[in-house]
Amino acid sequence: MAGLLSVILTVLSPLLWLLGKLAGFVVSIVTLLINGDRPPQKIPPVRNILLLESAVSLAKGIRSRRLTSEEVVRAYIDRIKEVNDLLNCMVVDCFDKAIKEAKEVDQILNSKNIPEEYSEKNAPFLGVPVSVKEAFFCKGMPNTSGLVSRKGIIAEEDAPPVGNMKKAGCIVLGVTNCSELCMWYESANFVYGRTNNAYDIRRIVGGSSGGEGCILSAAGSVIGIGADIGGSIRMPGFFNGVFGHKPSPGVVSNDGQFPTAKGEQDKMMATGPLCRYAVDLDPLLRVMAGPEGLSKITLDAPVDLKSLNYFSIGTDMKKVLISPLDPELRDAQFRAAKYLEETFGVTVHHKFLHRFKYSVAIWSAKMQKSGGDSFTYLMGDHGKEVLPSLELLKRIFNLSNHTLPAILLGLFEHFDKLMPDKTDRLLTSCSKLRSELISLLGDNGVMLYPSHPKVAPFHNSPIVHPTNFAYTGIFNALGFPVTQVPLGLSKQGLPLGIQVVTTPYNDHLSLAVARELEKGFGGWVTELSWSSIAQQMDKKLNYN
Repeated sequence: MAGLLSVILTVLSPLLWLLGKLAGFVVSIVTLLINGDRPPQKIPPVRNILLLESAVSLAKGIRSRRLTSEEVVRAYIDRIKEVNDLLNCMVVDCFDKAIKEAKEVDQILNSKNIPEEYSEKNAPFLGVPVSVKEAFFCKGMPNTSGLVSRKGIIAEEDAPPVGNMKKAGCIVLGVTNCSELCMWYESANFVYGRTNNAYDIRRIVGGSSGGEGCILSAAGSVIGIGADIGGSIRMPGFFNGVFGHKPSPGVVSNDGQFPTAKGEQDKMMATGPLCRYAVDLDPLLRVMAGPEGLSKITLDAPVDLKSLNYFSIGTDMKKVLISPLDPELRDAQFRAAKYLEETFGVTVHHKFLHRFKYSVAIWSAKMQKSGGDSFTYLMGDHGKEVLPSLELLKRIFNLSNHTLPAILLGLFEHFDKLMPDKTDRLLTSCSKLRSELISLLGDNGVMLYPSHPKVAPFHNSPIVHPTNFAYTGIFNALGFPVTQVPLGLSKQGLPLGIQVVTTPYNDHLSLAVARELEKGFGGWVTELSWSSIAQQMDKKLNYN
């Protein structure tokens, strides 16, 4: 898409900006007519205190026999049954199998001689439930990635990170929804339908790992796995008010997914954890990575938050073809910077780096030269390429099996071949921006950057703002690790958040900052009357 986007940036930007504004106005009117003055619809509040413990706390509770795996698994199954009709986040479950595995874990822990494979070292999450993005191979579960032609396909093995999670003792509850072929930031497809936001079901959950972000947000799971080639972990983390981490390239294997990342795409894509509590990010990343992946990073290195160099970028920049930054998100970023300054006596430097204006074009140029399969080829499931113009005509008459975003992506891909190629210039800009950031941050710096220009928008709104993923996609092009951190709720009751960015293989720095920001801003926020469970909390161990 680099050629097309280059022309847009240099010639057609003013016209497209005007058309975008007009289209946005039309969609706003249509959205208003559809939604009327209906108040935000919310899911039932959390009532079971077990759902408020971190995965680390649950694992300790199960191993110490304060809890049983069966009661924890059943608590999460009950929660999923309570909320999933409203949210449609878990698309296929394996509850009976999960309960059976939980009972087996309890029998093992109740025995006098626990096998070494179930030791705390080898199985740190023994008996803890987990959800898995449907795009990953999870043995015995479907693997369609929202493509109708793949209905009936069942995974015969586990993807390496899923297998690592199972070896660590995790019990799979089911698989969660994603966008068609994992290339759109609203999770909707014609296999499973659309997923709704737990804070307001009229709104999107992000994509492509949107089902994962949603089920975690709704307290239907405690930890999960996602993949990210343009923000597919971080946007769902942001829209759903949970944590997500895009690791450095190669730390976690991308194998065992559909679509498969090929060539340079494998370096742009990152498989990583999503969770509700920052304390779970580090141990979950260790499990997913395995020994080989862990050898590439230094998670055990101590982090002195007072000695880090802090930067904040992006709050004063107007980017081409991207929505202006919501004032509440701008203010949240400033508050995060101020909190770090006041807590550690540091200075957060506010910088302007002009190459961020071309994030979409840079990401597209990297994708174009990545050597991966074409999108229309993937739409045909590695068979005959789909003709997007024909699918668009069929969609008008409701005859296509492909979503409108997928069809439009296919059209852009074909138009791209007719445009002048400025890819080399964009790749040079990418290299220069990467060098600039590495020089700025070094091995002891972190950067605050917006997660998205808007809080969770209404369903279908991404069609009008298709390039708003630029805030996340640029870091896939650069190959930087990023941690998505929730920062409370907006005036509308929707999640706010921030990206914490650091240089490659310094993941431990952004994870440490994420844990600190959770202390200052509360992390994941649920609709809950805390006073009503205060007495119960006193009887339990600290859930964090």
